[in-house]
Amino acid sequence: MNYKFITVEGNIGAGKTTLSQLLQQHFGAKLILEQFADNPFLPKFYENRDKYSFPLELSFLAERYKQLKEMLNTRDLFNQYIISDYLFIKSKLFAKVNLLEDEYKLFETLFDIIYPNLPEPDVVIYLHAPLDKLKWNIKSRNRAYEQNMDEQYLIQIQSAYLQLIKSEKYRTLIIDTTEADFLNNASHFQKLLSMLEKEYPIGLHYLHFG
Repeated sequence: MNYKFITVEGNIGAGKTTLSQLLQQHFGAKLILEQFADNPFLPKFYENRDKYSFPLELSFLAERYKQLKEMLNTRDLFNQYIISDYLFIKSKLFAKVNLLEDEYKLFETLFDIIYPNLPEPDVVIYLHAPLDKLKWNIKSRNRAYEQNMDEQYLIQIQSAYLQLIKSEKYRTLIIDTTEADFLNNASHFQKLLSMLEKEYPIGLHYLHFG
């Protein structure tokens, strides 16, 4: 496979981490996962979005940058696969949804300073999950602070993601996860692996399962 740096993206509860871990195990890759458990602002954000949005988004921006910079600067460019369960540019996506206008302008300034220092993924796997499946996954993984998440918030994030993948120039494989089950259906995971062996131009490519 020619794609050395693979990023898995999607809405909250879409299955990003699960698929990233499966790919990491298959390719013997380095794995970059978002550090939710260590972020002290995240539980507070779900209790009071207005008060904690700005420190939350700044903390995620800093942590994502530190993770990607350290991991990608030490990789073996010729032999080492890297799997990440987030795009760095998602920082702007969530900031746009969560921050007030003046806060977002400051955030965007900081983002634009550091963003050019990071390499882009060779391919993005975007998991598009229907709202019911997102809610079921969120309930099943049982993170206490997520259990009362506003449905409208998930819809906002879903819309923002769709705008993002249409506007950014990535090599993006879009998978409708309504039927796909990579964890429990080995044939689905094998089908994805075979798709990753193909060469895709920059742009959107829709992959079908079921």
